[in-house]
Amino acid sequence: MRTHLKTLAVAAVTLALLGWFFRQADLAQVWREIRNADAWALILMVGVTGLTYLLRALRWQVLLEPLGPTHLREVFRTTVIGFAANTVLPARIGEIVRPYLLARREGLSAPAAFTTIILERLLDFVTVLTLLGLFVVFFDPGLDHVNRAVYRTVKASGLMGAIAAAGILLILALNAVRPALTHRVIDVLFRPLPHRLRDRIARLVYGLLDGLAVTRDPGRLARAVALSFPLWLSIAAGIWLVTLAFHMTIPYTGSFLIVALLVVGVAVPTPGAVGGFHEFFRIGAAVFYGVPNDRAVGAAIVLHALSFGPVTLLGGLFMVQDGLDLARMRRIGEEAKAGAAAVGDEPSTGPGPAPRPENGVGRA
Repeated sequence: MRTHLKTLAVAAVTLALLGWFFRQADLAQVWREIRNADAWALILMVGVTGLTYLLRALRWQVLLEPLGPTHLREVFRTTVIGFAANTVLPARIGEIVRPYLLARREGLSAPAAFTTIILERLLDFVTVLTLLGLFVVFFDPGLDHVNRAVYRTVKASGLMGAIAAAGILLILALNAVRPALTHRVIDVLFRPLPHRLRDRIARLVYGLLDGLAVTRDPGRLARAVALSFPLWLSIAAGIWLVTLAFHMTIPYTGSFLIVALLVVGVAVPTPGAVGGFHEFFRIGAAVFYGVPNDRAVGAAIVLHALSFGPVTLLGGLFMVQDGLDLARMRRIGEEAKAGAAAVGDEPSTGPGPAPRPENGVGRA
């Protein structure tokens, strides 16, 4: 019963977002805008999107180094499968499935592999906040059509985000060289909180930092951070290419703002980010840059299709080659959730591969 209610709630949120997205759209004009888009810019956008998944795989391989050797081909395939699963399966199950699959294929510790996904998301968060901060501080945003009070809010948010990103990076860097000092710094930061809440949050943060083996090597952490910026700059480039295809006058740096908005939209728990992705792109283009609403709606539809469609098809191909289907991916997801629950119980996530299972998923 609870599962059915959750499914109905997700469906209701998706339909509500789509209804809001299309509320002022002239569908005939939206279709004309899509037909008039520059095909070559869209083809180039697909190529740039492929580059982002290669960069994701390279960064993940760096984060996995303390756990044992991995092959880039397997890391890339598993990354694509995970993102494809996120599109077609509920609850972003691909984020759980891909470390589980890779751990079994490469003979790694599955609970330790889960911690690398947490660090991936943390690095993504820091990078997006940094780009947003750079956008509002160093670049002319060109927001001639936006309410000045709204822009002041965006600017303040960007500045606070950049400060937060710098703080997170500082904590990670300090944890790499002086973990005991990091704990003391965290104690000082949380001291104003009520005692019980402070203890709970501190235990959670300590467990996260202690579980992230990559943060014990400053050089490896620096490489992962360094790869995060070309990764997100390529994502921004893909968005910008779509704006060019739809004849919008948005500067490349303006895509940093749209990236931040899309991160919020993708966080809405709908299948394949449908609805949230579309509406937050429309807000970025139409509200902040004054793009005609029907053009923004058409561009949002195409951007979503090109961002999620090719990776879903490629991930489906890899799944077929590996003997996987959606039902089996769901079962793997349930097993992986049980493995994720064991992250805090595993005594060590240090270097060295775990024994390879005899009945591993995928190819031998």
